[in-house]
Amino acid sequence: MGNVPFVSNNPKPTRNEALEYYRRVAQSFNLNINLFEEVIQVDRGQLTDDSRTSFTVKTSKSTYSCNNIIIATGFYDIPYLLNIPGEELPKVTHYYSDPHFYAFQDVVVVGAMNSAVDAALETYRKGANVTMIVKGDSIGSRVKYWVKPDIENRIKEGSIKAYFNASLKEIRPEDVDIETPDDLITLKNDWVIAATGYQPNLRFLEQVGIELSSDEVRCPTINQDTHETNIPGIYLAGVICGGMNTHRLFIENSREHAVKIMKDIAP
Repeated sequence: MGNVPFVSNNPKPTRNEALEYYRRVAQSFNLNINLFEEVIQVDRGQLTDDSRTSFTVKTSKSTYSCNNIIIATGFYDIPYLLNIPGEELPKVTHYYSDPHFYAFQDVVVVGAMNSAVDAALETYRKGANVTMIVKGDSIGSRVKYWVKPDIENRIKEGSIKAYFNASLKEIRPEDVDIETPDDLITLKNDWVIAATGYQPNLRFLEQVGIELSSDEVRCPTINQDTHETNIPGIYLAGVICGGMNTHRLFIENSREHAVKIMKDIAP
């Protein structure tokens, strides 16, 4: 990005390497970044000299004025809940980060896609006793191709226990209930990582005034050439452009969004 080289010591860049790279890019261009500041409201003002609408952006900390807004909120805002007893306990998380936190403890991982597989493998390698609960009959087909054999082999050898065609039924402070095709199983448990997926904050787009399709995908209205929405001056970039279809867009095929937007804003 911006002709800043991405250096990696691995065949595939790691998460920490990516974060370090993004930090260096931000630092190199002296980007003005306000962290831990939620956008509460976007108000449209008067037309500017170039016939574009001015905006007032109200946040949890301040108020800003601008002529253009780019919304790139991704889809990690709202987790899909299990909706079972005990999900509100502090031992349950929908956002996994540090594997060392779970070392030498009994961990249940719910899910079979990339986030769940990464959590299971990483916590297992830090010494956790890991049990996976998978709704279907196999690990997800969209799991990274270089990771999928790893998790399947760990399950096959018994290093990671996996219950397929199963579901978590109840969470208690010291154990959990798992419904399997054969029986209801109770396991001793310290932590539950519910990697059940996320959904974009489409309500925020609606509050701003962006039109969404009426079908179940709820795809935002954008000009594919510029990524401008139905509101002049407001643009979308990244996964949020796909609405509920969060698997259609990712880093490789959404890199061009910023280029299209900047060409329209500053031709």
